[in-house]
This record gives sequence, C-alpha cells and structure tokens, in this order.
Amino acid sequence: MTLHPFDTAEAALRAALPPACFRELTPAYLEEPRGRYASAGGLLIAPATTDEVATVLRICNDARVGVVPYGGGTGLVGGQMAPDGPMPVILSMERMTAIRHIDPDGFNMVVEAGVILEAIQKAAADADRLFPLSLASQGSARIGGNLATNAGGVNVLRYGNTRDLVLGIEAVLPDGTIHHGLSALRKNNTGYDLRHLLIGSEGTLGIITAATLKLVSRPSSQATALLAVPGPKAALELLSLGRKHLGEAISAFELMHRMGLDFLAEVGPDVRAPFETPPEWMVLIDVGTSGTLVAQDALEALFAEAFDGGLVSDGVISQSETQRAEFWAIREQIPEANRRIGSVSSHDISVPIAAIPGFIAEAPGRLAELGDWRINCFGHLGDGNLHYNVFPVHGKSRSDHDNLRPAIKACVHDLVHEMGGSISAEHGVGRTKVADLERYGDPGKLVAMRAIKAALDPMGIMNPGAVLPER
Repeated sequence: MTLHPFDTAEAALRAALPPACFRELTPAYLEEPRGRYASAGGLLIAPATTDEVATVLRICNDARVGVVPYGGGTGLVGGQMAPDGPMPVILSMERMTAIRHIDPDGFNMVVEAGVILEAIQKAAADADRLFPLSLASQGSARIGGNLATNAGGVNVLRYGNTRDLVLGIEAVLPDGTIHHGLSALRKNNTGYDLRHLLIGSEGTLGIITAATLKLVSRPSSQATALLAVPGPKAALELLSLGRKHLGEAISAFELMHRMGLDFLAEVGPDVRAPFETPPEWMVLIDVGTSGTLVAQDALEALFAEAFDGGLVSDGVISQSETQRAEFWAIREQIPEANRRIGSVSSHDISVPIAAIPGFIAEAPGRLAELGDWRINCFGHLGDGNLHYNVFPVHGKSRSDHDNLRPAIKACVHDLVHEMGGSISAEHGVGRTKVADLERYGDPGKLVAMRAIKAALDPMGIMNPGAVLPER
C-alpha cells in the first residue's frame, strides 16, 4: 500500500522524536483570538530543542508536508492557523522556554523562541536592565511570534520595532539546516543579514528558535500623562512640542478617541477613568528620564506650555506607579472592549505621521456611503500606526453586516494606499491579508519576495498560504 505523504511524514516523525514532542490538538490551537479564522487541524508537535526542530523540518521537507509555526496564538491575521488543504504539522514553540544567558554589562540576553514576552521583561528587570518591547498581549505572546511578525507595540517611538531590538538569531531553514547566528556583536558586516530576512517573515522562510536581544538601561524615573486635546492635529503638534523639549525621553505617544472609553463603559473591562466627562480626543504620553530630570516635572512643564498654546484643555499626570498603571490599563483594555462589542472590520494601518489628521477626517465620510457605523480609532500616533476599527451601531451586531466587510476593508485600505501608507503596520500579513498585499504591494517587491521564498523554501512547506499566495 502506498502511504500518503502526511502518513509517511508522521511515521518518520514519531520514530525520530521523543513521545513528549507530540501534543493533543486542543481547541486553543484551532481558532485565532477574534474568531475570524479557524484552523483545519494537523499534527501538533512541540519540540524541546533546536535539533528537534531541525528533525521536524527535514522530515517534512523530504515528504513535502506543510509546517505551520505556532507561538502564543495571539496573532490577529491568521498566520498561526493551519490552512485548508493537505494536513500540515503544527509546530508549537511552547516547550522551548529557556532564558539561556543574560549579560547585563553587554546589554543583551539570549532567549528561546517559546519564552513569554512578560517573562523576558521580568528577567531583564531582575538584571537592572529593560527589554522595551511592550504589547497588550505580553502576558501570553511568545517572543518567537514577536520576531516572526516584527511586532511593534507602544514603545516603537523610542526603541523601534522588534527587529531593532535583536542582535542575532538561531534559526532552522526548511531543509533542516541550522543557522547558528546568536551573535552579540553590534557590528557584523559579513554579507547577507539572515537575521533581518527571517524576522518579519512570519515563518515562511524558516523557524526562529532563539534570539540575542538588546537590553537598555532602566529609566531613573517614569511618569505617564493622559491629556485631552482638541483633535488629531493638535495631538501631532503636542508630539512635536514634546520631542523638542524631551527628545528621546518620550517612550510612547498614544492617540485615543472617546469611543474607546464609551466601549469600556458599555461592556468592560472595568477601568478607572480619570475624566468625569470623557473628552473627544486624548493622548497618553509615557516618559522615562535619567539623571536629574524627573519625569513628572518634565510632563508638568510640557502640559503648562501646551495648555497656554491651546494644544491641551485638561489632563492628569501620574503621581505613583499605581496611577501610571491605571492610565495604561485604559489603553491596554480598549482592544478587549472592541472584541466584546464585535467589529465589522478591523484595520491595522499606518500612514505618514503628517497625514494622520487628514486620514481621520476623510475616512468616516467614505465609510458613510456604505452605512451607519461607530468608529473606534486609536493607536501609536508617534509612529503613524492607527487601529481603525468599524463597528455596528447600537441594536445591530457584526453578523448583520458580514456582506459589507470586504467593501469596508477596501474603503479603508484604498484611502491608506492613496496616502502612501501600509495596510499592515504591526500585525503582519498572515492569511487574512494575502490578497491585500497582492493588491497594494509594490510589484518589484513582490517579485523579489517570491524569488526569496523559492530559493529558501523550494518545496513550499513553510507556513503555506501565509504572506504570499501559493502558486
């Protein structure tokens, strides 16, 4: 009897790997957080070592069986969900959770791909250092997924995306070859940089198994302000004023619309709102200083000048770490409130920072041609990244508008494209935005991406159907 390639691969995998590598495929692996994309299933394997990852890829490559990498399962574009079609191997990094080394003097640490982001932050803090990548999902997101998607988060303004926080990587290529690239060098100009190629590739070119991460000094003082502004244009002017006076001390600069607070009041989670009457627009500014400059004093001086200039009308500045955490809780719980309301269409977009007020002013009118909506616009103003989410009006549910979802997405993305922006700012392409990349992507870039994919993964086993369509 001739075995199907998957059966052949499964038999070889079970013979080559310890029994502990094979896990039960529970519902948690089969649906992304918003319930928009469901997995067709597969064989769940959780290696404990890089050599075991290499074994999986070598066997799957020989049998031409797809491999779908799985980190913390927090991705929002379906990249971690097994596609329809031939049964794949789902490769979970959940057992590769070692923090291999911390070098406080060298300002770096080596971690395996399965380590939870929050655990990395804590380990850095215990060494009196800071790993500045910060996301709302940091309590469950694994660093391998952050690397695979080049995650952004709230501190991009000061510290950059995940790619900017990595010195070296260890990775397994599709044929099972191990790339031993865990260098801590700050300068290493020896040919093609596989680190930057694999970071952000969403597991379509190989599996990152470990990384050498950059650490930075911990600020001597930190404070957060939540300020009411007249609108997005004033928020941009406030950002310019803040950078003029505080420079790189501004870690985060978040824009929030009143709709986010309305959603929190409507469905929770419960948060402590500092304004008795929520303003139409707010910014959340996080400042970390060193030396003699005190973060609270710096924010108070900024508020005074901005108030005199008409850029802010009200505000509160944290007086303790507890209060600072309360301000951040408002921002970090907005996505959960969005999930509970249920968006018709959610968008992770970026436009040139100067174009943000124009985008925010133009988009509602275009969407009104498709119907009546509630819009929750918030995001990382300092780096041009907005989460622009369209919701049904009261009394309607998102299922009432399923037929309009493609038109709404096209409306938003068309405007983003017109303004020279990106239809994926920080969440990646995954499977849900493959057609969008084809529609809006630069043709020359797409040609190069396909050539790279064909060169590194000629059998097409790595996360099939993600980022680039199968051909």
